[in-house]
Amino acid sequence: MSSSSPSSPERTAAQSAEPQEPSFSYKHATHDEVLEDLSSRFILNLPDEELSSLERICFQVEQAHWFYEDFVREQNPNFPSLPLKKFSAMLFHACPLLHQWSHDHEQAFNTFMQYKTRVPVCGAIMLNDTWEKCLLVKGWKSSSGWGFPKGKINEDEPPPTCAIREVLEETGYNLAGKINPDDVIEMSIREQKISLFIVPGVPEDFPFKTKTRKEISKIEWFKLTDLPTWKRSKASAGKFYLISPFIR
Repeated sequence: MSSSSPSSPERTAAQSAEPQEPSFSYKHATHDEVLEDLSSRFILNLPDEELSSLERICFQVEQAHWFYEDFVREQNPNFPSLPLKKFSAMLFHACPLLHQWSHDHEQAFNTFMQYKTRVPVCGAIMLNDTWEKCLLVKGWKSSSGWGFPKGKINEDEPPPTCAIREVLEETGYNLAGKINPDDVIEMSIREQKISLFIVPGVPEDFPFKTKTRKEISKIEWFKLTDLPTWKRSKASAGKFYLISPFIR
């Protein structure tokens, strides 16, 4: 996102949730107790301006879903893994502040998903010293493709700052002082603005390690000549559809 575009509290919420371990054990908690705890943790204490926006509430619901998958199910594997849509319907029904939307959860969820896909994204195309290789990350799920490290921008956040934060989160490498704001490729894909800053001179032997939890499964260098182009004139093993528009 550009800093003037509609922005997302997604990462801000994530940062507030990540450092804190669950306040009580979920090992013997009931289904209702878990939903009550998540409601209190992510929804009930939100400021009024957050509660007035369905989109911002839904970002918090998404944070609650990640927390459920990462922490609750880790303590109590008997709880099932849930898709976001099903989880959000359960939380909308359980949380008093969300009751006003629970009767039309389908519409609320669809509106949020449409909004989310339009939130601008910033990241980096990290190149080695010879400009022959770039660093890519692979999502957590086995079906995930390879892509450049990137993520959604926060409200009023400069794009370079977002790129530095996201790259550090996903790869453990700090781009502070290494980004030239003019060396950027920008394009819109399905109404979402994507800004990738070109950063050469990244050491290949750096011990890359993600700081995220269950988001990134692999971090590897790839030769640019081995990657598919926008015209897909060359076949390449693996899934690279997330980078194809930029390798022209």
